[in-house]
Amino acid sequence: MRKRIRIPVLYILIGMAMTSCMKDDFLERLPESDLSEPTFFKNEADLKLYVNRFYTVLPVAHPANDDNRSDNHVPSNINTFLGGTYVVPVASGGEDWNWENIRAVNYFLQRYQRAEESDEIKARYAAEAKFFRALFYWNMVKKYGDIPWLSKDLDETSEELYDTKLPHKQVMDSVLADLNFSVDHLPLAGGAARGRLHRDAAAALKSRICLWEGTYRKYHGLGDEAGFLREAAEASELVMNSGNYDIYSTGNPEKDYYELFIQEELEGNPETIMAKRYIQDELMHNVTRQLGESGTGFSKSFVRSFLCTDGLPASLSPLYQEDDSIQAEIADRDPRFKQLIATPGFVFQVGTDGTPDVIGLPRIGTSVTTTGYQIIKGRSPDIAQWNANRSTLDRFIFRYAEVLLNYAEAKAELGEADQLVLDNTINKIRQRVDMPPMVMGQLRKDPESPFPDLPVLIDEIRRERRIELAAEGMRFDDLQRWKAGELINDPESILGMKLHPDVKAQYDPGQISGIVLDENGYIRVYPGVNHREWDDKMYLYPIPTQELTLNPALEPQNPGW
Repeated sequence: MRKRIRIPVLYILIGMAMTSCMKDDFLERLPESDLSEPTFFKNEADLKLYVNRFYTVLPVAHPANDDNRSDNHVPSNINTFLGGTYVVPVASGGEDWNWENIRAVNYFLQRYQRAEESDEIKARYAAEAKFFRALFYWNMVKKYGDIPWLSKDLDETSEELYDTKLPHKQVMDSVLADLNFSVDHLPLAGGAARGRLHRDAAAALKSRICLWEGTYRKYHGLGDEAGFLREAAEASELVMNSGNYDIYSTGNPEKDYYELFIQEELEGNPETIMAKRYIQDELMHNVTRQLGESGTGFSKSFVRSFLCTDGLPASLSPLYQEDDSIQAEIADRDPRFKQLIATPGFVFQVGTDGTPDVIGLPRIGTSVTTTGYQIIKGRSPDIAQWNANRSTLDRFIFRYAEVLLNYAEAKAELGEADQLVLDNTINKIRQRVDMPPMVMGQLRKDPESPFPDLPVLIDEIRRERRIELAAEGMRFDDLQRWKAGELINDPESILGMKLHPDVKAQYDPGQISGIVLDENGYIRVYPGVNHREWDDKMYLYPIPTQELTLNPALEPQNPGW
């Protein structure tokens, strides 16, 4: 359905003046010719115009490559970070030690009170700004750990330019304060202008960040995790109790999950907390096309994690038919298998003449996928969506299923998960695909679990998260917070489907001549390489060396770099 309501593209072109040293990152400043303080920040229009600039960086999932830095995907080129070839940057810039957005938020927060508007209106835009500051600081903490906390914009004379780093926990306490302000002062979902932040979106971000921080503190031994886990649960409950959301379902368990991610219009979808809307000739994207030529694929490690339709892991279920063929591998498995991965019968594309391109054998030996497990989440068969940079399929920023998963995990980590918690979270998600409910007293520990020492409940909640949020860019954050980076060393994290001789014989020899198999017949994506190597230093990135030289107070460098 063509969208009829046009929304503004949220851009504001505010130039940033740059100099040439460490001060660049703290001091990218608004030039006086573009924005004059005596005449700006005078009314709501000014506040909105300024804050609009941050909307372009809302976290939108990119299923073609967002999980390439994890054990879920196997890109054709080894990720430099996971492959151990990442080089400590010399200069900052781009994604490295970049403070531009944080300074821009602080600039606003020191001036927005000048507007001749009610306190309620001013607080609303301050809440938007603090939402983004929390997001920006969280991303910096995830990447670098201990960092400075700057709560005002600085100039070249500011002593704070040479501040030392603050402990991770102290920074995240300030992040939580910003999140709480946003939740308290943003309008309810029904009272927000179309496309703007609202209370439930802030609570969804708080749910995500607080779960990350609480589990990071627990599994990295920082302590004081219970408070953040409690905040994650309460933020999730706020969204759940609003009555505004539900799991999308039309009653078709074989298609509903797949079709959720190929919708032209997510506004009004019950699972949408916030989405990025795309409109023909106004704002479009290229994700659908990239999914057809992504040069990546799901890993064997990921595929093994699908339960069988009796609710048991493949290692325990009598229904599992092994993996000598894709038909055997998908038999009696979680229906999301066929809605995430291109399997026989999947309509890859419908031509302009209405002729469908239907998958027979899994695609291998091409740029479509590396492993035979081709990613189809977000891949529409509509040929119009495949045209380069012309896709108008909406994409989620926050969706309800994630909030339910966050709540289940937080409650389990707090030791407070009971059957009611599971019924209100995991089992609602499973109902969409007609999978058996998770029942507390019937859980059995998977002997092939990647987390052998975890309680079975937390283990199975993590499995559900891995499947439901696949290709949404959260897997590396999960491995990081669980201190589970060593899963990158799993040999199956770089393997694809099994090419049994009977299956291999069905392919044209020229198509598979360059494919390398391991000793068990599985596609090996990186010939000559044992596997990607995890080192615990990789839980953090290194600070650019120039920054350490210009500000010795930032020493020491992150461990191991």
